[in-house]
Amino acid sequence: MSQRLDSAFFERPVNDVARDLIGCRLGFQGVGGVIVETEAYDATDPACHAYNGLTARNAPLFGPPAVAYVYFSYGIHHMLNFVCEPAGDAAAVLIRAIEPTDGVEVMRERRSLDRDAQLCSGPGKLTQALGIGPEHNGLSLLGSPFAILGRDQAWRDVEVKTDLRIGISKGVELPWRYVAANSSFLSVPVGSSS
Repeated sequence: MSQRLDSAFFERPVNDVARDLIGCRLGFQGVGGVIVETEAYDATDPACHAYNGLTARNAPLFGPPAVAYVYFSYGIHHMLNFVCEPAGDAAAVLIRAIEPTDGVEVMRERRSLDRDAQLCSGPGKLTQALGIGPEHNGLSLLGSPFAILGRDQAWRDVEVKTDLRIGISKGVELPWRYVAANSSFLSVPVGSSS
């Protein structure tokens, strides 16, 4: 069994964390799976919520690493981010997709879906399937209700590919999307994110 990730894992450059999260396990109150897609954001990036400075909404981004930043996107979906880098640096990894492995029946009910490849293949789908909402914003990733575990033996040598980020209008040229090569659980296949 893999060990929980510690604060030192998250207190590193955001792109390193985003890449290294591929193959790690995200558990949340008995449901979850293997992280297969992430995107990196930092305060120098015009697509990051911290780009224009500190606000009440983005305050968790400026806090310590290993904290959840959950925000409401387009009035439709909640998005789960893992805060990275030292406090004050304002960087986070958006968790875009997981391969569901735990509590799959619960996730199917929440999403009214029986196709497992579609359960968590996008950041809004993922939070709906896991039951993550605004009440989890600012919570530590180092303990309950989260369980973020390192790669196990099956995922230790996962091939990670980079691509352009999805669904943004600024910073579109940055190859800050990371995916597990050949995964069928991605939100969008590699090379078709434009």
